[in-house]
Amino acid sequence: MGKTLFILMGESPTVHIELPTTVTGTAMPSNRPTTPAAAMLSRRQLVAAGLLLPALGRAQTAWQPTKPIRIVCAQAPGASTDATARAYSDYFSQKLGVPVVVENKPGGVGMVAGEAVARSAPDGHTLIVTLQSSMAQAPALLKRPAIDPDKDLVPIAAIGVGPVVAVLHKDFPVNTLADLIAYAKKKPVNVGNYALGSGWQMMLSQLAKETGAQFNLANYKGTGAMLNDLYAGHIDMGAGSLAGLGGGLQKGLVKPIAIAVGQRSSRLPGVPTWTDAGFKGPIFEDLAEMNLLMAPAGTPQVVIDTLARLVQSSITDSPRVKSVRETLSAEDTPLVGAELRTFIGRSWPTYRRVTREMGISAD
Repeated sequence: MGKTLFILMGESPTVHIELPTTVTGTAMPSNRPTTPAAAMLSRRQLVAAGLLLPALGRAQTAWQPTKPIRIVCAQAPGASTDATARAYSDYFSQKLGVPVVVENKPGGVGMVAGEAVARSAPDGHTLIVTLQSSMAQAPALLKRPAIDPDKDLVPIAAIGVGPVVAVLHKDFPVNTLADLIAYAKKKPVNVGNYALGSGWQMMLSQLAKETGAQFNLANYKGTGAMLNDLYAGHIDMGAGSLAGLGGGLQKGLVKPIAIAVGQRSSRLPGVPTWTDAGFKGPIFEDLAEMNLLMAPAGTPQVVIDTLARLVQSSITDSPRVKSVRETLSAEDTPLVGAELRTFIGRSWPTYRRVTREMGISAD
């Protein structure tokens, strides 16, 4: 049996609405008005009365922006971070009904973009998309970071970048990781790093420590600039997501030798992970990379929840987000809420500890 609620609308006759005893998920109530006046009660009035909202068949946006949204991207165009930010901007604009623009502010271990967002009004209209490793690393890499990522920004959602692939220039005279190590023991290899303090940089440092290989590291402000030099032959080796490297791999400009972050990929058959090649430990296994959406500290929880739900739905509802993920070969589920906080609580301390142990510094 259902329950009948009686609502008095001013001088209007009583309206009887019969609801099922249990309403879960997207089940709709059985609305059976018992008087002609029930037809006068609009859907909007029902929502305002708090009766229809729990039973709506699609997710509702709890926060509505009042002006255009700015997403500040902490990397230059060409990186997976930029592609992700622009896919979000398209989807957020459709769902929230306001323009969403992307502004690239690379540099400073993500602090140029981080400061711009942290100093903005905490109202949801200014956001950042950044590599989570940059936010993890800044306090360890910089003596005086412009902001404290732990206190000045609040995480909303994280989405994987797919496999991060180590590649060599097409003309480099080796084709496997084992041969590269043997070569680098005799002659330094010039390597590009897409972000200071990245997991890739730590892995190279640990690889050199364990094998005696020599690497001359050049730091870049994003994958795009690094790839330009790699394709031109100015450096011998680099790493990046398949969003950035896909075109170069297809054209034969670079050749893959290892999956630096993530699992084996069907798009790169035969390319080993570090553990496949015999290298184990936290540095090779635990330094995950993700694209992280954040807002200024103090942003209302309703804003955080609304944006988190949009990120979750985007992986199935947004053709552009799906396209980016297909390009990245990313198959993960976005991290939000407690799961995201748990991930950060495990990952960030590891990054910082290893950074300090290795003496990596941006100053």
